[in-house]
Amino acid sequence: MSTDAPQYRHEFKYLVSAAQIPLLRSRISCFMAPDPHTGPRGDYEIRSLYFDDYHNRCFYENENGTEPREKFRIRIYNASASRITLECKRKEHGMTLKTACPLTREQAGSLLRSLPLPEAEPMPPLLRKLDLLRQTELMHPVVIVDYVREPFIYSDGNVRVTFDTDIASASCDPEGFFSPQLPVRPVLPLGTHLMEVKYDGFLPDFIYRSLNLGQLRQTSFSKYYLCRKYSLR
Repeated sequence: MSTDAPQYRHEFKYLVSAAQIPLLRSRISCFMAPDPHTGPRGDYEIRSLYFDDYHNRCFYENENGTEPREKFRIRIYNASASRITLECKRKEHGMTLKTACPLTREQAGSLLRSLPLPEAEPMPPLLRKLDLLRQTELMHPVVIVDYVREPFIYSDGNVRVTFDTDIASASCDPEGFFSPQLPVRPVLPLGTHLMEVKYDGFLPDFIYRSLNLGQLRQTSFSKYYLCRKYSLR
């Protein structure tokens, strides 16, 4: 985990159509670079497994807009176990803070199956926190969120613009989490996608104008909330 001071970030979300994405992409591609971690197509698949407690506190805090609030998730890319990350996303005063630590495949498997963590392996502070919540609040896996992300970056202001398409949910199948053939359920109308704009201290005015953010409708969209909304029992 990074030893740098925690950095809260601005994060704004906009629903966009499939027809708008090529136009928005063309406007920013001359001064924003594709994320170097993308593949030949300029994107990657993100799959996250989210946790909630016995009372579904995370779900209802999200629904009610409670702050501060936190969500824990396990994240992988392109359905691969080569990089497994435990993340905690904290929302406070309208800004977000993400902390993360790497997981081994064995640690991830124990969390996916709600089993005790391997004692012989080192446990970073973030993992210890989740493990304590598992024991005291019955924190457990509740939903998988899957989508394709096309990210662009700009160094000044640490700006990140992403286009998230094919947003879908899946049940918490421990075996299926790492499977390329995970059965999923789309959660947005056909042709509707999400653009996210994230930055630290400032958003350069030319990026704001290029994205025409004054004309797009900002939303409080939460992939986790929407994917859980129709599956909550």
